[in-house]
Order: sequence, then C-alpha cells, then structure tokens
Amino acid sequence: MVISSSHTYTKSNLDVVNINTANKNNLKRFKQNGQIQIYQSSFRGSYPSIIRDSLRNAALGRKVLLIQFMKGGVKQGVDNAIKLCGNLTWVRSSHSFDQYNSEAIEDNKNLKKSIHESTIELWNFCKKELQSGENDQIILDEIFLAIEKKIVDKDDLISTLENRFISGDVILTGTDIPKDLLLMANQITELRS
Repeated sequence: MVISSSHTYTKSNLDVVNINTANKNNLKRFKQNGQIQIYQSSFRGSYPSIIRDSLRNAALGRKVLLIQFMKGGVKQGVDNAIKLCGNLTWVRSSHSFDQYNSEAIEDNKNLKKSIHESTIELWNFCKKELQSGENDQIILDEIFLAIEKKIVDKDDLISTLENRFISGDVILTGTDIPKDLLLMANQITELRS
C-alpha cells in the first residue's frame, strides 16, 4: 500500500482509510515533490521578498541555499559562503558583472574571463546541490541573466532541473525567461513595481 497524502489518520478514524496495520512492511510514505517556481520581473533588483522569504524559511528550520549569480562582493564565492539563521547558506560569485561597469568588462579580456569562470564555478556548485537533496529550498537568483550572457547553458539548466533531487523547491528569478523553462514551472509569479 502507498500513502502519498500528507494527512495523518488516527486509529479512531480508520473508517476514513482502511489500512491493514498487520502488514506494515508494505506501507510507504512519500514526501511531497518539490516545485519549480519562477519569479519574473521587467527590471533587475526586484526580489527582496524572495530573500526575505528565504530568511523566514531558514528561521523556521528549512535548509535554504540562496545563490546570486550576478551579484558579487569582497571575499565571496563558493569557498566563502555566508551562513545566516543556522539554515541559510548565501553564496555569491567571487567576481560578478555588478562589481564593474560593462565597458570595463568588455575592454579587459582577463576580467571578463575571470567573471565567466567564477560564474561557471557557481553553476557547477548549484548542479551538485540540486542533485544532493540536502536542501529544502534552492534559490537561483538571476540565473536567466547568466543564460542570456551565455555563461550558463539553457539546456544544461533544463537537464539539471529534470534530474534534480525532487523533494526540495527550486526558485528561479530573472527578467527574460526562456519559454522552455516557463513550461517546466509549477508556479510563475510576475513581480511588478
């Protein structure tokens, strides 16, 4: 017998569900599948509510991983993740597009290469985490901008999402979202100013 509901039935209410309690070896309970949620906006920087919710979830005991692809900072990167509320791991790229103006990036091939390499390192870390099943929620902030800038491959993202450990929620944010990914989502939210 398989029970896929999250409801709990007491012994006094066995007329609701007829369970043969003598043979408990056949009883299996499945966790609810995690959802793919997409938050889209017409402009960058409109996701403080997602960060707020990730902090709330971490404070409530859920293990949350927040990845910011296009934001960086001093001493950031995969090896320097920030831990908040005991359950929130916040990772930013060690070099990002937001740290420099676009002309400086285009004029300096070494800088452009460094930014691409640190973003790819972050993506590879994300893929490992999506497959591990260790997080209750993973937020990939501005992943679509990384796709638009041809750092992360759209098909690689789709494949990773299809093969992820299924129990945790995945939240994707960005402005220009490929149709293939919109079709995969369980929930799409448009944020407006």
